[in-house]
Amino acid sequence: MKLSISLTILLLLFSSTLLVQSQQHSSTLQVFHVKPPKPLSWQDTVLQMQTKDEGRLQYLTSLVAGRSVVPIASGRQIIQSPTYIVRAKIGNPPQTLLLAMDTSNDVAWIPCTSCDGCSSTLFAPLGSTTFRNVTCGSPQCYQVPNPSCSGSACSFNLTYGSSSIAANLAQDTITLATDPIPSYTFGCVSKTTGPSTPPQGLLGLGRGPLSLLSQTQNLYQSTFSYCLPSFKSLNFSGSLRLGPVAQPIRIKFTPLLKNPRRSSLYYVNLVAIRVGRRVVNIPPAALAFNPTTGAGTIFDSGTVFTRLVSPAYVAVRDEFRRRVGANLTVTSLGGFDTCYTVPIVAPTITFMFSGMNVTLPQDNILIHSTAGSTTCLAMAAAPDNVNSVLNVIANMQQQNHRVLFDIPNSRLGVARELCTK
Repeated sequence: MKLSISLTILLLLFSSTLLVQSQQHSSTLQVFHVKPPKPLSWQDTVLQMQTKDEGRLQYLTSLVAGRSVVPIASGRQIIQSPTYIVRAKIGNPPQTLLLAMDTSNDVAWIPCTSCDGCSSTLFAPLGSTTFRNVTCGSPQCYQVPNPSCSGSACSFNLTYGSSSIAANLAQDTITLATDPIPSYTFGCVSKTTGPSTPPQGLLGLGRGPLSLLSQTQNLYQSTFSYCLPSFKSLNFSGSLRLGPVAQPIRIKFTPLLKNPRRSSLYYVNLVAIRVGRRVVNIPPAALAFNPTTGAGTIFDSGTVFTRLVSPAYVAVRDEFRRRVGANLTVTSLGGFDTCYTVPIVAPTITFMFSGMNVTLPQDNILIHSTAGSTTCLAMAAAPDNVNSVLNVIANMQQQNHRVLFDIPNSRLGVARELCTK
């Protein structure tokens, strides 16, 4: 089935509700899209998604055992903030915010009262009896980027895509579904500039010292998985499962690779790509893992459309065009260079990792406009910058799959799971 992104669906896809389910010390967070400020045409929306992916990739360049199930819904913020969000309660009494879920970021940050440049729901520290600032001498102060001291309080600055963020380091109780996590360390944002900042904050799922995995290691044992629903899902059917309990058993794994220069990122070994039944000819260097240059392949929840380094993308694209029909006219839309204005039958695309193959059906590889009768291959070449050597398996290609991050065993698993309802 083709992924239909008509104007009507795009409007519906940005509004949803959030459900929270829990059982036996488990929490499920659902992910959803945020309603856009004004309606956009299908073409403008797709171009905006692609433009925001550029910002997301810009951010990636800057990165040198209970169980809990949290409902996930598809989000609208594409640039730098992940497109999927979860509901979290912060403080005592709790204040509810929708945090962007980011597998390539560590420290959480939340817009706080009197934030300069923040435009959405704000967290009020004075309204929480358990809120406190982190002092300069605390170990956590040395684990954030560009730390500084104003009096005794620790603060930091970071660049996130095309945005800059200034925050005070703080601690408070954060609750995901039914699991309260006391003294959770996060950035209380005081100033932000640029369009990339998630409006209600960010939950870091990376591998660094201040990520959710590190701060809840005793509770969730550095294990989590998610299933991302389709952009067109009208409810919050996705889920973020925290902890090793109730993770899928019948799932294939590929080893996780470590890059000290980009320690937050989830690198894997992509060895080949198959289009239909043919393994396309890709130079080994285009897929090789190189910690020095940052080259290799990562799974990322915040990038929308998969980017492949140029030699790999050209090989996939050319075989895709051949299989669809060499006589058909190929058009372009923004950065998508393989689009058609007539109905097509697309081949499957299989990512072949060490120990694991992931075969994508049409829903995961095509964007289709009912109104405009335009269908595009939903992948593109990596940008011509430092990320030109990085393959990014993005969230559209992950939709309706359970992606399991098993950090203690240094492996990542993928299994087909229909969570779009």
